[in-house]
Amino acid sequence: MSAHTHSHWHGHSHSGSNVTGKILIGSLILTLAFVAAEAIAGFSSGSLALLSDALHNFTDAFGLALAAVAHRVESRPGNQVKTFGYHRMGVLAAFVNALTLAGFSVMVLWESYRHLMDPQPVQESVMLWVAAAGIVVNAVIAWGLGGHGRDLNLRAAWMHQIGDAASCAAIIVGALIMRYTGWLVIDPILSILIALVIVWTAWDIFKDSLNILLEGLPKGLRLAEVTNGISAIPGVIDVHDLHIWSLGSEARALSCHVLIEDMPPSESASILREVNCLLEERFAIHHTTVQFEHARCSLADVSCAPGRKAN
Repeated sequence: MSAHTHSHWHGHSHSGSNVTGKILIGSLILTLAFVAAEAIAGFSSGSLALLSDALHNFTDAFGLALAAVAHRVESRPGNQVKTFGYHRMGVLAAFVNALTLAGFSVMVLWESYRHLMDPQPVQESVMLWVAAAGIVVNAVIAWGLGGHGRDLNLRAAWMHQIGDAASCAAIIVGALIMRYTGWLVIDPILSILIALVIVWTAWDIFKDSLNILLEGLPKGLRLAEVTNGISAIPGVIDVHDLHIWSLGSEARALSCHVLIEDMPPSESASILREVNCLLEERFAIHHTTVQFEHARCSLADVSCAPGRKAN
């Protein structure tokens, strides 16, 4: 039995990394400025929806800060201790971000219930102007982050912005309804809707980040498809002990045992090349460890029987 290892990484350019870092820092400053303005407007107008959205924006700022720190750290190369580098930092930040959103939504739901029981008058004109400004701010930040959808950490920050833009749109509708109908309970109802939007944005991020942290199968992959793809390569008899996991939001890794006929390494090298080409081109797996096992097949050896595939 002999082992063959193939490793290949696709690195990100430092210039692209620097641009992303600057976008995150700029977005953080812009969000904090808007949080302060919206909080002041919420208190002055008496609008729970605006105060809820200000708190939502504050979690946006927290998420952007996490994203900026994680982006800075996860771009560091591997070392003698962290041999895989810091790819998981972004995923961990996204996980914390999602938990923060969930906690915030519980607070909003409780306050909304209290205001439903005792509706308070609000200044709907202030709600209109602040919410309109919020849509502009969120749209600008979302546009800046929009080209990084494959990175889970940046996607978490992007989802925050989209969710908050939807909240601002709902606030505008609610303010118009209050202006023309005087229906005060629309303000806490809007807060409930904002909380539900937050839960929606958090759940998908929570699932994806937890799956990566638990080293589950990367999203979009099927273990059987990878197994069958490798098994179909000429010279491969069987595939087993197959493991696929994510190192970070984008980087995937694989290890497996591949049973082939007993042959010199010079002959098996072509099989290894085909395996790695398949994994890179079809499944976007660029870091692989493939261990060859050699055996002379006989009818008495069930594991080498023709057509035998790994489960």
